[in-house]
Amino acid sequence: MAARRSIGIVVNGVTGRMGYRQHLVRSLLAIREQGGVPLAGGGHIWPEPILVGRDPDKLAAIAAQHGLTEWTTDLDAALARPDAEIYFDSQVTSQREKAIRQAIAAGKHVYTEKPLAESSAASIELAELAESAGVRNGVVQDKLFLPGLRKLKRLIDGGFFGQILSVRGEFGYWVFEGDWQVAQRPSWNYRLADGGGIVMDMFPHWNYVLEELFGNVRTVQATTATHITERVDERGETYTADADDAAYAIFELEGGIVAQLNSSWTVRVNRDELVEFQVDGTHGSAVAGLRGCKIQHRATTPKPVWNPDLPLTGKSFRDEWTEVPDNEEFDNGFKVQWEAFLRHVVAGETFHWDFRSGARGVRLAEAGLQSAREGKRIEL
Repeated sequence: MAARRSIGIVVNGVTGRMGYRQHLVRSLLAIREQGGVPLAGGGHIWPEPILVGRDPDKLAAIAAQHGLTEWTTDLDAALARPDAEIYFDSQVTSQREKAIRQAIAAGKHVYTEKPLAESSAASIELAELAESAGVRNGVVQDKLFLPGLRKLKRLIDGGFFGQILSVRGEFGYWVFEGDWQVAQRPSWNYRLADGGGIVMDMFPHWNYVLEELFGNVRTVQATTATHITERVDERGETYTADADDAAYAIFELEGGIVAQLNSSWTVRVNRDELVEFQVDGTHGSAVAGLRGCKIQHRATTPKPVWNPDLPLTGKSFRDEWTEVPDNEEFDNGFKVQWEAFLRHVVAGETFHWDFRSGARGVRLAEAGLQSAREGKRIEL
């Protein structure tokens, strides 16, 4: 029987929504349920989570629920463990840089949620620290592993679009204010002092999506807004929401592609999915979401004629698109990237979603905020 390679992982921020649901349950525990991550030469990587957080009651409850025994409120003690080889961070953004510095100093490989830090300068410094220490590093870039975007990548690689002309993206949903219905996001997202704001949350995502699928971002022009200025927090107390909750941006990419992306926590959804990207090219177009992707080739493109005096008859425009088949089984995107990072640490497999990539995402967010503040286009 092939050997099982156990690897201790300090999971910091596990009591939060993302840390618990996507990273612990849907990724690390799911990997254990499938028997580990298979290695090319035989054997499996077996993750051993060490839960870290500030609330001992919550940590104990999570550990008991999932049959885990290792948890602590002492990050230093967790990092001092010789069996802990990887540090993972899903804390609030304002706490991330300090903890990552501690992990690098302790000689741990580091995998982290984005944004990597609160500034691009700090992000680059973390990248340089990790490289100097010789520790492997990575940043969560989960949307690249979503079924819809993987289908879109398949279309790009197959030359479906011809010359890609433009990308239009819509992301968002209505996050309740917290008074008559509980908010779906933690209150810190809406306070600047805590590192909140949709630009710092979403532009790092948009950077790696645009960079990996279409080309590097060359310029950005953005308008931001704080549409809802008063919200109610988890304790039922009203607070001032001063962070941006919507951003409307135009990105110019290398090669001349223009991308328009709207991000909002104050929009009601009239789309098939919470995020959708429409890509238009000379030979065809596609609309990709979280899971689905539909296409329209130029040979099957209808010929609309503007006439507001006549009602639309026959098929609706939405009905003129064809769904792209799965053609493979798509796993949870967070889990897929976790498996890749574990193989990167244990077997040295390529993993290019590193701290440098994460720093470019933070740089784009900074440029977007600068553009909104100064009212002009910012070149990168």
